[in-house]
Amino acid sequence: MDKGIKVYVGLDVHKDTIAVAAAQAGERTAARLIGQIAHDVPKLLKALAKLGQPTEVQVVYEAGPTGYGLQRALAAKGYRCEVIAPSLIPKRPGERVKTDRRDSVRLAELSRAGELRAVTIPDRADESIRDLARAREDAVNARTQARHQLKAFLLRHDERYAGKTNWTKSYYRWLGELNFGDASSQIAFTEYHLAVQAADARVARLTQALGTSVKGWRFEPVVQALQALRGIDLVSAVGLVAEIGDFRRFEHPRKLMAYLGLVPSEQSSGERVRKGSITKTGNAHARRLLTEAAWNYRFTPRIGRQAQQRQEQLPDPIRATAWKAQLRLSQRYRKLNERGVHHNKVCVAVARELAGFVWAIAQQAHGAADTAAH
Repeated sequence: MDKGIKVYVGLDVHKDTIAVAAAQAGERTAARLIGQIAHDVPKLLKALAKLGQPTEVQVVYEAGPTGYGLQRALAAKGYRCEVIAPSLIPKRPGERVKTDRRDSVRLAELSRAGELRAVTIPDRADESIRDLARAREDAVNARTQARHQLKAFLLRHDERYAGKTNWTKSYYRWLGELNFGDASSQIAFTEYHLAVQAADARVARLTQALGTSVKGWRFEPVVQALQALRGIDLVSAVGLVAEIGDFRRFEHPRKLMAYLGLVPSEQSSGERVRKGSITKTGNAHARRLLTEAAWNYRFTPRIGRQAQQRQEQLPDPIRATAWKAQLRLSQRYRKLNERGVHHNKVCVAVARELAGFVWAIAQQAHGAADTAAH
């Protein structure tokens, strides 16, 4: 329990409404429901003012689609407001009733007991980079859907590309030469084709904007350093840093692995140890980026031309760590594959260790940046 805090407030925040509950500090009585109000900051401030001075009130609410605007508005008024990780909220066995009012009461009681884990609030500059990275990710997903629709149309008309790889320059030339004879089919094909071209242009624009926005960013040295690792290019590096933030908040790489949900779940009792699938807690975007990067370690260790260009301006310790990662992770991938482990599990195991190397290189980049600043 924090000294000076007299009231713990739990908010169940939605787009249109906010349920408010309060628990008095130093008591074991149940939290009381204040009520449900419209999602309006002035109305919420008016309700909180009745509970005490801003320095005497601690407010918590779950992270969700409404973002961090409410937290920033309350913090600007002097309130201590924390955004809580939903996956780490304790749940009572047997609870089958869940409402907004009950959730706010539960949050207030857990906050008073110190049982909640707050998420790190990014500053506005970091959040803007993350918004851009996620916009590009959405654009890539939309492009994939457009491509699938076009290929489904071609399959229905038994049009097959004779080349080896799709979506290359020769593939697009082949698409431009197709003629379906019937006017309606040709119009349908052209619309599918134009949708794919528009999606390609959208991804290209966002990729260029992402590269431009990193220049001058406070985490630019970390982004450059992470590109020394195999499987991590500019887009992946920006995505990882934007999602994870400051790597220095993790004291040990295992804490980063746990944050990303890459550690196996466990149910052990006595001498029996039972481990299951990965926890999948934390940031799913960063976990996906690492898992995709881990797929590249199925190849023999080498430093290609593009990798050499990315590493030219990097310090020797960072390049040495990246090469050490290649040797270890490629060997790890090969051994697990030889044992007959499913390739998805192999990628997850490699991604878990890759997270450790990402943490190490980020620490080295921060250290080099601090040394250069002094």
